[in-house]
Amino acid sequence: MASIGLGLAALGRPGYINLGHDEDLPPRRAVEDLRERTHQLLEQAWLDGVRYFDAARSYGLAEKFLGEWLTAERRTQLTVGSKWGYTYVADWHSDAETHEVKDHRLATFERQWPETLQALGGPPDFYLVHSLTADSPALGDKRLLDRLRELADSGVRVGLSTSGPRQAETLRKALELDTPFTAVQATWNVLEASSGAALAEAHAAGWFVVVKEAVANGRLTAKAGETPFNEFARQHGIAPDALAIGAAAAQPWADIILSGATTAEQLASNLAHTTAGPLTEFTQQPEEYWTERSALPWI
Repeated sequence: MASIGLGLAALGRPGYINLGHDEDLPPRRAVEDLRERTHQLLEQAWLDGVRYFDAARSYGLAEKFLGEWLTAERRTQLTVGSKWGYTYVADWHSDAETHEVKDHRLATFERQWPETLQALGGPPDFYLVHSLTADSPALGDKRLLDRLRELADSGVRVGLSTSGPRQAETLRKALELDTPFTAVQATWNVLEASSGAALAEAHAAGWFVVVKEAVANGRLTAKAGETPFNEFARQHGIAPDALAIGAAAAQPWADIILSGATTAEQLASNLAHTTAGPLTEFTQQPEEYWTERSALPWI
């Protein structure tokens, strides 16, 4: 069964698309407030045995918060993953019109890699192209791929994260091409399971597989209200988030399932994950799922 990691997407910046995000964070959502909350969750996760931590350049100050919390002793015992290719532009405003800007050109990598090194205090173990899509020019950019090969040769495992209804297509294209990628982070949950077969192929090829959005940005938690999934969880006496995390952790091709918790209670519930069957009756069509996700507000 996969291990649980802690993702910092909802902790490193004041606005995010998770249901109830505005209610979960301290009222002011000032930098110091989120730094304190992030360090609290990192410490709780560490004491509970979590050893994989995930950030990205576009997660506000997530890399910096993580780097501040890391000690030399801890660093030797845990794994850090981060991502490049999006730039955070909201200037700490949760109601900004634009929160992040995507750019997978070599120039962006060359700018963001030193920023990651400075924020974390050293290189991450995994460095992924953030939200690569099948039509991204990055997969055909020889200069970029050569530079990423240099990074891989230095000991950092490089890869990609995926998003959108064509995740499987993106991943299979990367698997077929001559790339330096050996890791993938993809959305998989009981509502959106279309990437599963491709993730199994990546796992069989020796790739490291990380699952993000296992609780579907809150749509598989109590915050979603009275849904068929939540009713099923209630009938089985299981917290919805624990059931959703458990379903992802049971996938034989998964190495890490990211918790996106923003409170101590959410993290404890995520870590108490369990399973209750395949849950295929809740699966949506990818287009339906991603249309609903794209409509979630930044709060």
